[in-house]
Amino acid sequence: MEQILERLIYRARWILAPIYLGLSLALLALGAKFFQEVAHLILEIFTLKEADMVLVVLSLIDMAMVGGLIVMVMMSGYENFVSTLDVDENEEKLSWLGKMDSSSLKAKIAASIVAISSIHLLKVFMNAPNTENDKILWYVILHITFVVSAFAMGFLDILAVKTRQK
Repeated sequence: MEQILERLIYRARWILAPIYLGLSLALLALGAKFFQEVAHLILEIFTLKEADMVLVVLSLIDMAMVGGLIVMVMMSGYENFVSTLDVDENEEKLSWLGKMDSSSLKAKIAASIVAISSIHLLKVFMNAPNTENDKILWYVILHITFVVSAFAMGFLDILAVKTRQK
């Protein structure tokens, strides 16, 4: 009975596979939105003020970083929790694929969230004259929370490694 239960639990990891596939659909939607913004930028390039153009470019950078985060979570999560990705030898393989465990994935996600938050905060500052002061304060507080959380997770990972080495 115990072996059957353990096999079922082990095979249940495949429930995650459609979730990771769904992330590829989210990536597709993000790509469509990205190119919509690029088209908007190109069509209005001569009428946009410089500050507005910088805001659009920051939005594009933001979307690119979110896209990278999606790819990282999708592929590393699949490899860590479902199955090894079988990439043909003649096909280009990402250098980090198969090398990122759940701890390093967590650290990269935290760093990506901080970077995305930084870009978003920069957009808020660029648009500061049109933004309420208390709203800016909350954006700063939220960003600082992300930064402190990322540092805390990194510190805890260092402590865990040192504990394992003893």
